[in-house]
Amino acid sequence: MSKPGFSKIFPGLAVSALITGFAQALAVAQKALIGHQLVDGLVFAIVLGTVFHTVFGLWPSLTAGIAFSAKFLLELAIVLLGASISAASVTETGTSIVAMVAVIVLLSLIISYSICRLLGLTDHLATLVACGNSICGNSAIVAAAPVIGAESDDVAASIAFTAALGILVVLLLPWLFPLSHMSQWQYGVFAGMTVYAVPQVLAATAPIGVASVHIGTLVKLMRVLMLGPVVLMLRFKGNRHGIAGLSVSRLIPWFIVGFFAMMGLRSFDLIPDVAVNAAKTSSTLLTTISMAALGLSVNMRTVFASGGRVLLAGMLSLIALGTLSFGGLFLLSAGG
Repeated sequence: MSKPGFSKIFPGLAVSALITGFAQALAVAQKALIGHQLVDGLVFAIVLGTVFHTVFGLWPSLTAGIAFSAKFLLELAIVLLGASISAASVTETGTSIVAMVAVIVLLSLIISYSICRLLGLTDHLATLVACGNSICGNSAIVAAAPVIGAESDDVAASIAFTAALGILVVLLLPWLFPLSHMSQWQYGVFAGMTVYAVPQVLAATAPIGVASVHIGTLVKLMRVLMLGPVVLMLRFKGNRHGIAGLSVSRLIPWFIVGFFAMMGLRSFDLIPDVAVNAAKTSSTLLTTISMAALGLSVNMRTVFASGGRVLLAGMLSLIALGTLSFGGLFLLSAGG
């Protein structure tokens, strides 16, 4: 199937950009009125996009551009973000955090799947909800669905829960920071472990500080890397001919490779400071556009129509993931 041309992409891209501009204007106005930024422009973007879709609907002419903005522009933003992070910041995290991410993801998969089954969800739907909750939201659901042979209704229902809870977490998590007495580093780790999508991690950590953004992004990408092993596990579990038919891009997304490549160039001082600053600015802008597009992909009417049991399963799974993450942070602090 051929990719849509620019004329197909432009309308949705333009709407996403307009919402981004409005979101940034609200962020500036907020700072001028109250003296500080209570809600980040990224959060405004996803909320405005969601409200637009829920109230006005989404014209078919916008779908291609919104999908392009929510996926490709986001992936490009992640690659550019790598230019602002050096390998030193990764080595400072230590190998213990890598092990923590792997263990928590696996435990979360088991607990979330069990919760879903206890609530009466089917095996396929429970698997999709568990993958979406534990790894990376919609991306994990879309990657796992064909491997387990899930029906389109199951995919739609599981994506609905990530849409609703993802927005809720982005809105509420920054309010947790002053109440939790966590450091920026600890908050970044917690956000990276609990928030579903990469741009949502950026939205949840940006109001806290740069250190929180960096560690949150690294932890989130570690979770995304768990998608490959989990998809392989599901493939073998379902006796679907092992790894036959699985592409490398599904197991290791290209933007993760690009992120670490840019980080490597930055670590060897092969990227000039002026280019690093430009990459930061571009990454922030592209992320905000993708957040607007992500919001435009959400219709809250569809979310509520997907069924209370799915949303309840998602909420309980998210609480379990948050509890595991707090436990992991405690063990890291005790070990440090």
